[in-house]
Amino acid sequence: MENHKPKTLKELQALRKPVRNANIERRQKFSLLDKLALWITKHVGTMGFFFIIFLWTGGWLGWNSLGPKEGRFDPYPAFVFWLFISNMIQIFLMPLIMIGQNLQSNHAETRAEADFEVNTKAEREIETILMHLENQNKIIMEILEKLEKK
Repeated sequence: MENHKPKTLKELQALRKPVRNANIERRQKFSLLDKLALWITKHVGTMGFFFIIFLWTGGWLGWNSLGPKEGRFDPYPAFVFWLFISNMIQIFLMPLIMIGQNLQSNHAETRAEADFEVNTKAEREIETILMHLENQNKIIMEILEKLEKK
């Protein structure tokens, strides 16, 4: 360890930046569209959404295969309208999910930066404490040596 004077408590406090909450910082920067993309990303990846799509698809195919012939609006075997709507859902969801994932990734980076700042601050303070302890040990050893000489 280097042999320099440890920082005082006042010096450490002067170096201290206020602790920031990365979650609040990021949320404040989100636009309405960002919030919408995050909401969609969060909810599309759930079993509830899966069951909604599954039941919607099953109902659509069931009605158009087994329903009364005059009531079928997308009859078997083509299901063209169902394919069109399914593709449109995929086309719209894919970029929204990617936007949401990018926002979540940016948020993770901000949290990592905040964690790094806290860790750096803790490391600096721990190093100072260790240097103080080292100095105290040195002083105690000097006192003991003087006592032993007497």
